[in-house]
Amino acid sequence: MITDWGFPDFDDHEGVHLFSDRESGLSAIIAIHSSKLGPAAGGVRFWHYADHRAAITDALRLSRGMSYKNAMANLPLGGGKGVILASEPGATVTTAQLEAFGRAVESLGGKYVTAEDVGMSEERMKVVATQTRHVSGLPVAEGGAGGDPGPITARGVYLGVKAAAKRGLGADDMRGVRVAIQGVGSVGGGVARLLAKDGAKLVLADVNAERAKALAAELGAEAVDAGAILTLDTDLFSPNALGAILTEQSIPAIKAKVIAGGANNQLATRADGARLHDRGILYAPDYVINAGGIINVGLEYLGQGNMAEVQSRVDKIPDRLIEVWDESARTGDPESEVADRIAQRLIGRG
Repeated sequence: MITDWGFPDFDDHEGVHLFSDRESGLSAIIAIHSSKLGPAAGGVRFWHYADHRAAITDALRLSRGMSYKNAMANLPLGGGKGVILASEPGATVTTAQLEAFGRAVESLGGKYVTAEDVGMSEERMKVVATQTRHVSGLPVAEGGAGGDPGPITARGVYLGVKAAAKRGLGADDMRGVRVAIQGVGSVGGGVARLLAKDGAKLVLADVNAERAKALAAELGAEAVDAGAILTLDTDLFSPNALGAILTEQSIPAIKAKVIAGGANNQLATRADGARLHDRGILYAPDYVINAGGIINVGLEYLGQGNMAEVQSRVDKIPDRLIEVWDESARTGDPESEVADRIAQRLIGRG
């Protein structure tokens, strides 16, 4: 009998672990979706949520996405995710809380491997690593796999954007292609710099408006208000901030013909993938295009290969996207559903 736990995003998760540490004030969640292919790997984010239910939902969605991402990247890793709850917007995670989270990871005996995500950093992950060895994304020797996953994720997204532009726009290169980029942090900023070198016409937006303006000035791009970026008249929209931005309300207003970006969980609901497909908008499933970071830190943790091997695997991201788009074209099913179907088969749930 399958128990209904009252969370629509609970997807036969192997475990959802809630942690509290009175001394440090830590409140954290570790969700393990699948360990079929190996230890459940996925970053930990430090974020403020409206309530605990929203935090659990985020952990459930993100851990499922990591199962699919790792499987589609051909990594011998399952999917998991950690969430450290911030007490208020703008709060700073403390050393004591990071240490307590490390102990929480260690208590799972290697079933979950953590890494850097939103609100975290290499320095913070080094603190976590004082309490557990089940951490990846730590500083490494030159040429070794691992370290900050942001630049590698950005490169994979960039390659996926180019593949999507060719597939959806018939563009042999990015010169003159109008791209709207939402979020210009480590990933979105890296994508913007790479596309600028190719001659793309960029429009940038970020919740930190000054950051978007500064990068726009550097690249000769345009900066707009964060609330306006989704509906601009551009060829391609690249979401690289937080998720759930493609909704029943937002999709009808999108003018871009292609969506390809690094944000996790871009679709608010499964039905939104069908809405994009019905509108004829080519979609690059997020957990396929943004796999570069987990390829990097996953190979670091597994001790398999070096940066050359990481780059070789990241270069194959467009091939997996093309596989999804080809099956979508054959079956008429939305790209999001096709990607899920392939990933489910890979983790033994298809």
